Amino acid sequence: MTHLMADPSVGVLIVDDQVPFRRAASAVVRLTPGFAVVGEAESGETAVEMVEALHPSMVLMDINMPGMNGIEATRRITAGFPQVMVLLLSTYQADDLPADAASSGYAEYVNKDEFGPNVLKGAWERRGHSSNS
Repeated sequence: MTHLMADPSVGVLIVDDQVPFRRAASAVVRLTPGFAVVGEAESGETAVEMVEALHPSMVLMDINMPGMNGIEATRRITAGFPQVMVLLLSTYQADDLPADAASSGYAEYVNKDEFGPNVLKGAWERRGHSSNS
């Protein structure tokens, strides 16, 4: 009996200091075929450590967190692990992102209100099609 293995799941690390949003994001990831939650972190510092330990394919990164914010954590992750795709998630309008976000290496910005399976899949499908800096 042969098993045709689909692509292995895209491992997703969820980073947010708010438990309700981590739960909601985790549910979205679980509902999206081909994606799996590999871990959750509530701070930028923990996120960087967990990327080193877990090697996720994608990180869902909140911007505003106590301690190391999501932009600094994204900068460290994309510098050390350029293969990891980081999506910034917050409640900002895209035009109002902090100025230092642009240089952090994030792949896409998603407003938390719009985050869902289609957004997750679309971002993953677009990876590598944007300009590589």
